[in-house]
Amino acid sequence: MVANLLHWSGWAGVGLVAAAVVTRFVAPEQQTVSWWLSVAGIVLLAAHTAGQWRQIADFARRRQTRYGAVATSGIVLALGIVVAVNYILSRQNVRWDLTAGGQYSLSDQTRRVLESLESPISVLVFAREEEFPPFRDRLGEYEYVSPQVTVEYVDIDRNPARARQYDVQSYGTIVFEHEGRIERVVSSSEQELTNGLIKAVEGEERTVYFVQGHGERDPASSEREGYSALVEALERDNLAVETVVLAQTGAVPEDATVLAVAGPETDLLPAEADLLREWLDEGGKLLLLLDPQETADEPGAPNLVALAADWGMEVGTDVVVDASGVGQLLGTDASVPVAASYPPHPITDRFNLMTAFPLARSVRPVPGGVAGRIAESFVETSPRSWAEQDLSELAGGEVALDEEAGDVPGPISIAAAVSMVVEDVEGDAASGDGGEPDDEGETTDGAEATEADPEGADSTVEARVAVFGDSDFASNGAIGIQGNSDLALNALNWLAEQDSLIAIRPREPEDRRITLTADQQARINWLTLLMIPGAILGAGVYTWWTRRQQ
Repeated sequence: MVANLLHWSGWAGVGLVAAAVVTRFVAPEQQTVSWWLSVAGIVLLAAHTAGQWRQIADFARRRQTRYGAVATSGIVLALGIVVAVNYILSRQNVRWDLTAGGQYSLSDQTRRVLESLESPISVLVFAREEEFPPFRDRLGEYEYVSPQVTVEYVDIDRNPARARQYDVQSYGTIVFEHEGRIERVVSSSEQELTNGLIKAVEGEERTVYFVQGHGERDPASSEREGYSALVEALERDNLAVETVVLAQTGAVPEDATVLAVAGPETDLLPAEADLLREWLDEGGKLLLLLDPQETADEPGAPNLVALAADWGMEVGTDVVVDASGVGQLLGTDASVPVAASYPPHPITDRFNLMTAFPLARSVRPVPGGVAGRIAESFVETSPRSWAEQDLSELAGGEVALDEEAGDVPGPISIAAAVSMVVEDVEGDAASGDGGEPDDEGETTDGAEATEADPEGADSTVEARVAVFGDSDFASNGAIGIQGNSDLALNALNWLAEQDSLIAIRPREPEDRRITLTADQQARINWLTLLMIPGAILGAGVYTWWTRRQQ
C-alpha cells in the first residue's frame, strides 16, 4: 500500500508542478495558488525519491552511472556558467562598438546635451511597427545616457488619432516634446536626432550676425571663399544667421546674440568700432577672424586690432610658418600651420582633432591682461613653427627662422578668448565696483541688492570675445579639414553661451560599399557557387577513395 502511494506520489508531484507553471503564465494574478501548487508538487516528488532510495543506491554503483554523472555535472556546470554570465550582463549594460566610424556610439556633443538635461523630455516615434528597430537601436542609447529621456513608439496605422494630435504627416517622424515645445525630425541619424533635441530644449533660436560692408566673408556664398557650409552647421546647432551693415543701421541689432567680423579686407570705421565697444560693455559677444597682411605696406585693420587689444589680445603683424611637415599629410605647405594641441579652455574642452589655418597670424594674450580683462590662448601651433616678421621672404617662397630679425619661435598662439562679467542692463553692479564697505567691512548697496533680489542677479551678463588670426579655416574650402568645423562651431557656441553644445559632433557613417565590375562579380559567383563546393567535394571523394584502398 505504501509502495503504491509512493509510486503515484511521483506522478502527482509532476502534475502539481506542471499546474503551478501553467497557472503562473495563464493567471498571473493567482500567485499564491501557483506557489502552493509548486510547494505541494516538490514535497510529493521528494517523498517519491525517498521511497526509491534502494534503487537509487544500486543505480549509483554502476560504472555507467558514474560516467554519466561526470558528463551530466559538466553539462550542468557549463549551463550554470552561461546562466551566471547572462545574469550579470543583464544588470551591467556594456556595449562595444567595433565599427570603423563608431556609428553605434553617441558623439561627445550628444552626450553633453543629454547629460545637461534638467527636466524630462518625451520622444515619440511615429512609424509602422516593422520600422521601429533602427529607432530603438539609436534612441535606446539616448535613454541609457539620460534618465530624463523617455521614448514611446506609436504605430501610425493603429493609432492615427495620436499622429493627428502631433500633426505628423509621414512615417518615420520623431517628435521631441519638452516643456510645451515640440520639434519634429524625419530621420534616424544621430545628427538629425540631436539637432531636434537641441532645438526642443533650447526653445528660442539665437542669432549670429555677420558684419558686412568691408569685404568680409559672405555667409550665403557657396564658393570656396564663402561660409555657407558653416552657416548650415550653425543652423543645426539652433543658431540662426543674419547679416548687418553697421554703418547703415547705426546700432547692433537687438536680437543679436553674437556678432562676427570674418576676414574683412578693409578696416571698420571708427564709429563702427565704437559701436562694438559699447555693445561689449553691455555684455555683447564678438568673434573676430582677422587675416594677416599680404604685404608689409598694407594698412591692415588698426581699429579692429585696437579693439582686440582693449580686451587683452595682441594681434601680430606677422605670418605663422609651420615647418613640422604635418601639413603635408593634409596636402598643404608650410604656410598652413597645423594645430594638434590646445591649451585648456571651454572652447577646446575634450577637443582632440587636428586643425589647419591657411595663412594665419599670431594672436597672443597680453601678459597681465588689460583693465581686468585677462585673455587665454586656446589654439597653438607646433614647436617647429614660428611667427615670420619679414613678409617679403614669405612672398619669395623661401623662409627660415631668424630670431635676430624678430621671428618668434613656436609654439605660436593663433587664437585667444576672454570673458568678463559686466554691469547688468539696469546698471546694478555685478563685477565688484557697485557698493561701499560699511563699518564692519561688509559690502552694501550693490552686493546686498544682488543677494536680496534673485532677479537682479539673473540680469547680470557676461561679455565674451574670441579672436582668430585667420578666417580661411572656417571657409567652404577648408572647413572640411579634420576638426576645423568643430572648432569654429565650438567658438560660436561658447560665445552664444550654449556651453552644452561645445563638443565633437556626430559624424555621418562612411560609405564602405565595395564597387565591383561585371567581370569581378562573375568571378565571385564562380568561386562561391562552383569552385569552393567543388574543392570540398573533391576532398571528400579523395578521402573516401584513400580509405577504400587500405
